[in-house]
Amino acid sequence: MADTMIPFVLPSLLALNSMWGGGAPTVSLDYGIFQGSSSGNISMFLGVPFSQPVTRFELPKPPVALEGVQDATVLGPACPQQEQAIKMPIKPHDFISEDCLTLNILKPAVADANSKLPVFVYIHSGGFEIGNNEEGYTRARPLLDRGLATDQPFVFVAPNYRLSAFGFLAGKEAVEAGITNLGLRDQIFALEWVQKNIAAFGGDPQRVVLGGVSAGAISTALLTLNNKLFDEGTLFRGAFLSSGSIVTTSTVLDGQSDYDFLLGANNCTDAADTLECLKRVPFADFMRTVNRTPNLFSVFQSQDDVEAEGLYAKIPIVAGVCDDEGTLFTLPLKNITTNKQFEEYISSNYLPNATPQQIAKISALYPDDPSQGSPFGTGQLNIITPQFKRLAAFQGDHTFAGARRFFLQGSAERRMWSWVSKRNKTRPMFGAGHASDFSIWLPKDEDAVPGRETFASDALVNFINTLDPNRPAASAFNLDDSVIFWPAWDVADPPSLLMLSDDAEEGVLHVGKDDFRTEAIAYLYALLLEDAERREKR
Repeated sequence: MADTMIPFVLPSLLALNSMWGGGAPTVSLDYGIFQGSSSGNISMFLGVPFSQPVTRFELPKPPVALEGVQDATVLGPACPQQEQAIKMPIKPHDFISEDCLTLNILKPAVADANSKLPVFVYIHSGGFEIGNNEEGYTRARPLLDRGLATDQPFVFVAPNYRLSAFGFLAGKEAVEAGITNLGLRDQIFALEWVQKNIAAFGGDPQRVVLGGVSAGAISTALLTLNNKLFDEGTLFRGAFLSSGSIVTTSTVLDGQSDYDFLLGANNCTDAADTLECLKRVPFADFMRTVNRTPNLFSVFQSQDDVEAEGLYAKIPIVAGVCDDEGTLFTLPLKNITTNKQFEEYISSNYLPNATPQQIAKISALYPDDPSQGSPFGTGQLNIITPQFKRLAAFQGDHTFAGARRFFLQGSAERRMWSWVSKRNKTRPMFGAGHASDFSIWLPKDEDAVPGRETFASDALVNFINTLDPNRPAASAFNLDDSVIFWPAWDVADPPSLLMLSDDAEEGVLHVGKDDFRTEAIAYLYALLLEDAERREKR
């Protein structure tokens, strides 16, 4: 059988070489042959589909067979993006399509099917409404280079996932159709693709670490709470969370008003099958109505309860935040200028079931004193409005800093490491704002200049390879002398964490204690947990 196949295979390979050049890397998968490109010691395969084309609100499906050699040298389209009230530092994509379920794979050029390298699957940021896997592509190379420099090579994978109403449609109709949280389902489907196919690129499907920044970190945390993913084997064995962990959101059913708005705006309210009607709305028309909705992201179960009850994957985790996570998201709220408006805002948006006494307690724990607000430690600076720093402190704790601590406190059976970055404190308005240490952990090509600090990216490379951010004891490489031992986070009182600072006297890298705003965060999360339990009983 093999002998009779050779004459047919050989001309194909010769044609492939003449088309792409003899040095171009090729990978053969069950559903097609993909031709990538190489640059130096890194090979890249871009825009590789991990699902067949799907229509609106459809579950991802296994890829169909593709004839001929597929060009994997160009990025695939981004998923539809929602307009933002806050300008986000995310590069817009030139090509948008609902057919967007592709991923990018970057690997050491010498890696082959026998290499069995660890794999880092990177989920992009963007608040579940914007962004695409080009973010991972632009940050993979410096991290891969550090892996090669420290003799810890790995494979980098970055998938797209559907966003906004396309990926997180709310309402009972979505529940009944079984299409809730399609964006998270896309991520799971990409992880399943990795299990089936990454060996062909030199990766080991048993050594996958999942991670991301902001929405990518939140996604990763949510997937660790999906215990069904770990019933048989595992899709990933470690998690890296930067500026995001679990978030407290409404349920899918709580988002019924968003679904009903889309129906009315698209003349589908009276349709016999409203979901089918929304599927038929032309893309441009549907996108215009999506852009008129608030955040549509919702989660189908109470992740607070799952965490509190220990129903999570017992895998190692590295999780960190920046000191002033809330400043970016407080900028649009300049109309909140009084204590009364502050209390009304947190009551209606974050704690709708809290009593007046509980709101008053929160108000006291986040005092009307700019010197105690965020950016923290900046005194009377950055007072954009009378309530800005106060509200930034509350929102940062609610969604990021407090969420990180709550996530870790509920994860006592896991090995964990944590950090807080106070870098960029002098930046006006933002301070050490949301994801401001992104370029330290995952630098872009232009950030990877000679002499740059490499501790953070080296720690991530260590974790991808060994599930411990500290340098392997057997390492023969003499890295940055400033590297210090990073102690694990545990339930000690208070736990230790790594601090990144601009203060040379304090130490640009030093070990500190996770004891900031302890009473405020504990009280806030007690109220949030009560609210989650109340929703579960409805």
